[in-house]
Amino acid sequence: MRYEAHLRARAGERPDHTALVCAGRRVSYAELADTAERFASALVADGFGNGERCVLFLENRVEAAAGVFGTLRAGGIFSVINPTTKADKLAYVLDNCEAAVLVTQASLLPVARAALAQSPSVRRVVVVDAGDDAAPDETGWDAFVAAPPTLAEAPRGIDIDLAMLVYTSGSTGRPKGVMMTHRNIELAATSVTTYLRMAPDDVVLSVLPLAFDYGLYQLLMCVKLGATLVLEKSFAFPQKILPLLESERVTGFPLVPTMVALIVQLRNFRPEWAATVRFITNTAAALPPAHIARLREMFPQARVYSMYGMTESKRCTWLPPEELDRRPDSVGIAIPFTEVWVAGDDGQPLPPDTVGELMVRGGHVMQGYWRNPEGTDSTLSPGRYPWEKVLRTGDLFRMDAEGFLYFVGRKDDIIKSRGEKVSPKEVENVLYALPGVREAAVVGVPDEVLGRALKALLVVEDGAQPTPREVISHCAARLEDFMVPRLIEFRDALPKTSTGKIRRAALQAEAEGRALPGEDG
Repeated sequence: MRYEAHLRARAGERPDHTALVCAGRRVSYAELADTAERFASALVADGFGNGERCVLFLENRVEAAAGVFGTLRAGGIFSVINPTTKADKLAYVLDNCEAAVLVTQASLLPVARAALAQSPSVRRVVVVDAGDDAAPDETGWDAFVAAPPTLAEAPRGIDIDLAMLVYTSGSTGRPKGVMMTHRNIELAATSVTTYLRMAPDDVVLSVLPLAFDYGLYQLLMCVKLGATLVLEKSFAFPQKILPLLESERVTGFPLVPTMVALIVQLRNFRPEWAATVRFITNTAAALPPAHIARLREMFPQARVYSMYGMTESKRCTWLPPEELDRRPDSVGIAIPFTEVWVAGDDGQPLPPDTVGELMVRGGHVMQGYWRNPEGTDSTLSPGRYPWEKVLRTGDLFRMDAEGFLYFVGRKDDIIKSRGEKVSPKEVENVLYALPGVREAAVVGVPDEVLGRALKALLVVEDGAQPTPREVISHCAARLEDFMVPRLIEFRDALPKTSTGKIRRAALQAEAEGRALPGEDG
């Protein structure tokens, strides 16, 4: 089935049940389905064809959720873009996927307009909260969805069609569009909701961006089951967010390590906030054992799930909560309906406790990277059967004799910070644009809260004297917030290969306090 059918089905089964709680609004399944249907009808009436792309450049809000399902209902492919994205990167995404429609909001119009100047494929711009800010060639959201829905009942496509593009950082510095079909999403959502034991009466509180697949799947999974999603913009003010656990009777609370670090440090945490929470999930990086212990004390009724995943397959592994005490540093076993193994360079399984690359096999594995055959071929490999491709995660793992997996490190340059993938190349390109910077390298420094904190190592021209504050300010104006280095170090020189390339692997090893293979420690 196509994934938008879940919203229509839930609206028929439980029309008055709350689908979303967001920005003071309570939206029923009937209302969300109607808005999505109106958006879909408006798209099709505007000439939007099957397989065309709609980019949603929005904060976490009701219109973003309606845009996701409305785009699918219209037969299209959606892509949610982080609202902190800068104009050049947004322009690249719009151009790369040849977007036909851009949906944004009034507060983001300056960035959107700068990107649109470089994006000739966009035919329609829809602006939420347009007011008097919309230009003549822009359409307000309310006006766009004003007409009653007119689409026929039949779906506009089938389940093997692409449903979404999720843009993730690449080692070249350019984001890659991960292609996921309706069938991919269905398998991933079914698997995760199965091991989390989710039910239609669950209430999930999410502060994760919908542009982050971990956040996006909170919406997709809730709609699949008919559960309620309490959608907030961020966790910047925990004292504002945590009381919602009690007032909304939240049962599920997805977290990343940065959020956990803030929660466990609270001195005025109220036990009643945790009373209804029955499951907590964590991904992006392993939690320190001390944080796990404290989290379990604060949420005594909750099962705590440690997980590992990547955008290219949504989720790969999960640790059954009853195993937390025995192996707190494990990311668990394969999620239901999939297979994983630790492989050597030939793709074949390695013996227990041998470090190799994690391989993933299942219906949740992406179709490839949008218009990037080289990247696709390097990430998807022929499987054991002629009809399949398996995912090379690029991450090094070991598996113990009982089949539990342990993350060791990454094979490529990508750094995970705050749960997001960061391409050092992309940050370095921005650093090189700062006057006086001659050489730049970005590494990830182990950090208990962030997983990895970004550190910029710079060599500057004689006479140049940029301060760390100026470097950070320069980056903040040009990069998403999670990509801005927190640490700045100036050096006289950076190590290089015989061909003059900066030895980033050596700098990364240095940052982690380890020696590269074949080098003295």
